[in-house]
Amino acid sequence: MVTKSREKRDLISQWAFDSRPILGRFHLWLEDVDVKWTRGTPLKEFHGEISFVDGRMERLFAMTGAVTALGTQLFGRYGEGSGLDKSGLNQVKKDADAISAYIMSESLWYLSRQLPENHAIMVSLGEGLMPKGGETPEMGSNPLLGFGRVYARPEVAKWLDKRVHRMLNDKSYSWKGFYGDLRDAGITVWGTAIDTLENTSRFARGKETGPMSVLHVFDQPLHVTRPYEGYVGNLLLPKAVVRAAGDRSILINFRTPRKLVLQAIETAYPGIKRENIHVWTLQGKSRELRISKLWKEWRDLGVHLTEDGWVLPTTGIPVFTDSGTYAPTYHIGTWQDDAGQTHLFFVDGYAASAEAMQAASLAPMLGLEAFLSVFTSKFKLPYNREWHIMGLNPEAADFADKLAAIMESQPDKDIVEMYREIIRNGIEAGIPVQKPNVSADDFFPEKNWETMAISGYMCPDPYSSAPGVKEVEPGIYQATVRQATPRADKQITFTFRLMETLEQSRLVFSPLLNRFLYGEDYEHRPVKISDSGRIRNELQTLISEALEFLGEDQIRVHFNRILPDVISLEQQEKLKDILRWYKEHHPLWFGWLELID
Repeated sequence: MVTKSREKRDLISQWAFDSRPILGRFHLWLEDVDVKWTRGTPLKEFHGEISFVDGRMERLFAMTGAVTALGTQLFGRYGEGSGLDKSGLNQVKKDADAISAYIMSESLWYLSRQLPENHAIMVSLGEGLMPKGGETPEMGSNPLLGFGRVYARPEVAKWLDKRVHRMLNDKSYSWKGFYGDLRDAGITVWGTAIDTLENTSRFARGKETGPMSVLHVFDQPLHVTRPYEGYVGNLLLPKAVVRAAGDRSILINFRTPRKLVLQAIETAYPGIKRENIHVWTLQGKSRELRISKLWKEWRDLGVHLTEDGWVLPTTGIPVFTDSGTYAPTYHIGTWQDDAGQTHLFFVDGYAASAEAMQAASLAPMLGLEAFLSVFTSKFKLPYNREWHIMGLNPEAADFADKLAAIMESQPDKDIVEMYREIIRNGIEAGIPVQKPNVSADDFFPEKNWETMAISGYMCPDPYSSAPGVKEVEPGIYQATVRQATPRADKQITFTFRLMETLEQSRLVFSPLLNRFLYGEDYEHRPVKISDSGRIRNELQTLISEALEFLGEDQIRVHFNRILPDVISLEQQEKLKDILRWYKEHHPLWFGWLELID
């Protein structure tokens, strides 16, 4: 008993020591750590790594996921959108996205101070540029950690920022030049795909399951050259199904008729009943135009299309199909019921680009195959017509005619130009839009790549039964993360004690600009030089579409690019006043900022 007590104290002490930059930033005391291995050969803690980063960095990334989940659940207005109209709900969602993005960004900044001197973390894909379910285009983008955000030691960060900005603004400076500069300088960049708050609508409405943060870290930057978000068709299957298809000379990809996919499933799992084949896909009225034909194709084959509220037998928790295309990936596979019958669960349909890439990069470590097909960011046609559009040549003389043939109607000039621009944006961003069948490999400059996936759970997860954030005693909370790599999979539960009152902790976890917009007195608050960096980072999270990067250091804010549904006109005026006050009273620290009405 004494030995176990000593081991536990040592475990907590080492975790606290390694992650002290993040714990200190958010005024948290680490009370306990519980580590459970769910895949791989368990190692004694601190006696080996499970990824391409060292053990301390693994612990810092895990802590990033945990702190993001904790702070968002406590201070992100969970459930406050329930019963509100669309505008009110949208504001709650944006506030939740803002705080989750801020917490993860701050965590990555403090984490980056522990990186080797020639290393950097760069965001390649983010989630939030385009409207999702229940949102409309005029609501604008959501706060996010998007393309080009860099976290590194100061000199490396400045060097890399300069080249990212050049890649954004100088068309003669392409990915080839950027990647060549990285190699010539000996700089190692870990790319990331980030969704700081998955299932935001469920979070805002106070749903009991689903909300989570997702951070994928790769051992190289993704082949993405500018901000991009669109829809991607995705079919994820166990490798056994794909092998069985090959044995029958069936080529599996997203465009394969589902009756052939079913044949491969029945070959891989002889005797499986069709009602025991469970297909998870997004559902709901807003998706009928997009994938109702896919639903019908599966239903006509007699398989089970999982419905919202269906209780997953392996966890006993109801699934949901209104959002959340990432987490079901972890549950893909087979199980035996009490009667000895085989069941299969897999994912089909579509996702936003960051989620699709995240899920596809999980596939190799989980024994799966992922098949992707790039759609547009509008998705106004059925999926089996969408997949043809992105393959068109936007500069071709017959582009409009080919588009009309796909749409089965004659589009007007504005529609033609809209689709032409969507395809151009994809090509310019480095997305493999011209390929009919896409895999995770297509997003990397080097074909041998590795990822570390961090999931932080605000609420319980139906697919792993991981718990959400919960208060175990007054001021003491537990937060659980999943850390998955090709070598292993761990579920880590942290017990934190807030070192401040709840209201004081709210200030610690909240972005400065949000605090000021909601009434905190910024004119009499003591100002530190670090406020300059914080506000610079917060602007990139809060209103990324309104920013113009000038040279190495300057940022120009175009207020006419901020939509009222993103920030109300009243709050825009307040934001101007805040930024003007900082420029007037601290011109040296805020010399990088330029404001345009």
